[in-house]
Amino acid sequence: MTTQELQAAVERHFAAGPAAIGDAAAMDIFLILRTALENGEARAAAPDPEAPTGWRVNAWVKQGILLGFRLGALHDSAAGSLTFVDKHTYPVRTFTASDSVRLVPGGSSVRAGAYLARSVVCMPPMYVNVGAYVDEGTMVDSHALVGSCAQIGKRVHLSAAAQVGGVLEPVNASPVILEDDVLVGGNCGIYEGAIVRKGAVLASGTILTRGTPVFDLVNGTILRATAEQPLIIPPNAVVVPGSRAVTRGKGSEWGLSLYAPVIVKYRDEKTDLSTTLEDLLR
Repeated sequence: MTTQELQAAVERHFAAGPAAIGDAAAMDIFLILRTALENGEARAAAPDPEAPTGWRVNAWVKQGILLGFRLGALHDSAAGSLTFVDKHTYPVRTFTASDSVRLVPGGSSVRAGAYLARSVVCMPPMYVNVGAYVDEGTMVDSHALVGSCAQIGKRVHLSAAAQVGGVLEPVNASPVILEDDVLVGGNCGIYEGAIVRKGAVLASGTILTRGTPVFDLVNGTILRATAEQPLIIPPNAVVVPGSRAVTRGKGSEWGLSLYAPVIVKYRDEKTDLSTTLEDLLR
């Protein structure tokens, strides 16, 4: 089945609404899509140089994922000594040594319909949700989350407790995207379709959302999401948690500040984040 044929079939069964429940043909199409997702042949979003953000959202893939939830029934399952109750259409993925994915023991799980490329390392406990795409050489560290439909590039490091939110609905919305060679520090959170360009560094504790302005000290600009585009962190940017003073009303009277991520420099082969921060504070 070609991609175009699969897309047409997914869209048809999704449009059928509840009538698709119990339809064997709909289940067959969903299973074909789920396999394509796990093989990296179908993606919720894919690079596209002609798109304004450089990425194209494949709404039909998201429709297919939602179709799987619609068709699924609650089912008891087990993996080792752990038991689960979930939609039978989304069991826990299993791997073998031939997959070259290193899944270390200790309570991690990868949901069916997620793609993990060869040489991905998963440290326990971590979780990768359906529709996510995790490319070669990436490490998903302990207590890290890769949300539904998130797109993670090559050689990305998601440090301990990093949260990469997923955007499954609305189906035409861009998911969170981390391009190649991004470093995400511990306890970071990237949500609401934010795009982090190649080589960027998010220092520990950085939070990015659609409503978060990012203050670029290097270029003297403020980066914001728009109605048409999500928040986009430039290539090689080094982002740290900062704050900005409240200048009006009680906030000013009480001396309050609001959280504000700050770009303190742009990465090069000599990037040393701790030295950069010390220089700024002198």
